[in-house]
Amino acid sequence: MNFEGKTAVVTGAARGIGLEIARTLAEGGAALVLVDVLEDELQAAAASLEGAASVRTFAVDVTDEPAVETMIDEVVEEAGRIDILVNNAGVTRDDLLLRMDADEWDLVLRVNLKGTFLMTKHVSRYMVRQKGGRIVNLASVSGLVGNPGQANYSASKAGVVGFTRTVARELARKNVTCNAVAPGFIDTEMTRVLSDKAKEGALSAIPMKRMGEAADVARAVAFLASDDAAYITGHVLPVDGGMAP
Repeated sequence: MNFEGKTAVVTGAARGIGLEIARTLAEGGAALVLVDVLEDELQAAAASLEGAASVRTFAVDVTDEPAVETMIDEVVEEAGRIDILVNNAGVTRDDLLLRMDADEWDLVLRVNLKGTFLMTKHVSRYMVRQKGGRIVNLASVSGLVGNPGQANYSASKAGVVGFTRTVARELARKNVTCNAVAPGFIDTEMTRVLSDKAKEGALSAIPMKRMGEAADVARAVAFLASDDAAYITGHVLPVDGGMAP
C-alpha cells in the first residue's frame, strides 16, 4: 500500500500495536506524527523508525483538548494537511464490576473514548476542508462480545464502535472515511503481564488457538487507511482469530 506524500497521525505510538502501525505506514512512505504520553519511549520509538519519510513526536495527553487542538494546528501548519488519523491510545484498569471503583471507570472511558473523540473532532475539521481523509479507530473484541473483569474497557470500546459508525455517516459526503479495527488477544506488553490462567482462558476462546501479532492489527489498519479502502466506511473489522461471532 502506497502512502507516499501522506501525513499520518498515530496516537499511543510509543510501543506495542501503535508503534507497529506507525512502522507499517512508514514502510508505505507516510510521514509520521507520533503521539503518546510516554515521552522517553516516544523518542525511542521515533529513533527506531529509520526508514520513515519523516517523524515528528508530540508528548500529548489525548484527553487534554487544548493540547490536542494546539498539536493538530501545528501539524497542519507544518505539513499542510493530515491524511490519516489512527486513534490507538488506550489503557486498561481491569477488575470485576463489584470491585471496580469510579476512578478506574473514569480513567478508561476518558482515555479510550474521550481521547478518540477529541482527536477525531480536531483532525476531521481539516479533513473536511481538504475534502478527504482516513480515520481508523482501535476498538476491541471486548467491545463486541464483552469480557469479565473489563466492564470499563468493554464499555469504552463499544463506545468507539458506535462513535465510528456515527462519524462515518457524518463525514462520508466529504470523502472522509471512518472505520475501526477490533483486535482480539494480541501478543503485546499489555497481555504478557497476564497470569498463565488468564492466558489459557483467552486462548481457549480463540478458534485459531493462538494469539495474534501486532503486525496482524497493523496490516488491517493500513488497509483501511489506504486508497484501496476508499469505498469502505463505518465498518468494524475484527482481527481476533475468530473470537467475535
